[in-house]
Amino acid sequence: MSARFKSLLQGAVFAASLMVVGIAQAQAPNPLRVGVRAGPDELIWEVVTQEAKKSNLNVEVVVLASNVAPNEALNNGDLEANSFQHIPFLRDQIKQRGYKLEIIGDTYISPLAFYTKKAYKSLADLPEGAKVGIPNDPSNETRALVVLRDAGLITLTEGFDPSRSTVSINDVKSNPKKLELVEIPSGVLARSLEDIDVAGIPNSYAYGTAGLIASRDGIAVEKRENNPYVNVLVVREQDKNVPWARELLKAYQSEAVRKFIQHKFEGSVIPAF
Repeated sequence: MSARFKSLLQGAVFAASLMVVGIAQAQAPNPLRVGVRAGPDELIWEVVTQEAKKSNLNVEVVVLASNVAPNEALNNGDLEANSFQHIPFLRDQIKQRGYKLEIIGDTYISPLAFYTKKAYKSLADLPEGAKVGIPNDPSNETRALVVLRDAGLITLTEGFDPSRSTVSINDVKSNPKKLELVEIPSGVLARSLEDIDVAGIPNSYAYGTAGLIASRDGIAVEKRENNPYVNVLVVREQDKNVPWARELLKAYQSEAVRKFIQHKFEGSVIPAF
């Protein structure tokens, strides 16, 4: 290969790469609005935003109030992406409301744990008839019931698979200690600890509302192995394969973000990439 031809080839490759970057930049919304909830996601996205700048993405993190539905906002075009939910919750939302949303990648696992203000050291210490708070939304109620099942306190419908379906208190088949299972909104569970014996609280509410950390404060934590409740980055169907979506995911799944999650949350929030 002649030096002249090699130089021309290198120039063509460089020009093509610039064209690809240019296309990605041209297609990326400015700003690119990402909906999150206050708490871990808000903190993590401060780092993601800086990483995204390396791909010339101008990310605007929109911290949504509890009365604003991130999936509704995304589906309606008020956001370009959201990052706050696990797969079963998204699946349930799509089924109920017909949203046209797609997962583009995994973010982290935020384990549900049971907490108490009483002297119990484990779920095995619960007395007969103990009042147990569990989330009232289908996916998180399922998570809490699975923890109670794995602790040997209840049994559920035979053959139940949490990666494929949800269960409710109506699917409890045996309850030897006659635990009083009380369905409570996730956002209220932490404040209910004064009135109940124990509560299964999703980490987004435990950490964000009450400063509780599953690995430190929980008396029972859901298993991390083969956990179907991995959190995800979501966009509209039409945006699943656009260049900016790939660059946004790359920014999230970066080493800088991984190290931040590990250091900041001390194992309570676990990178899933």
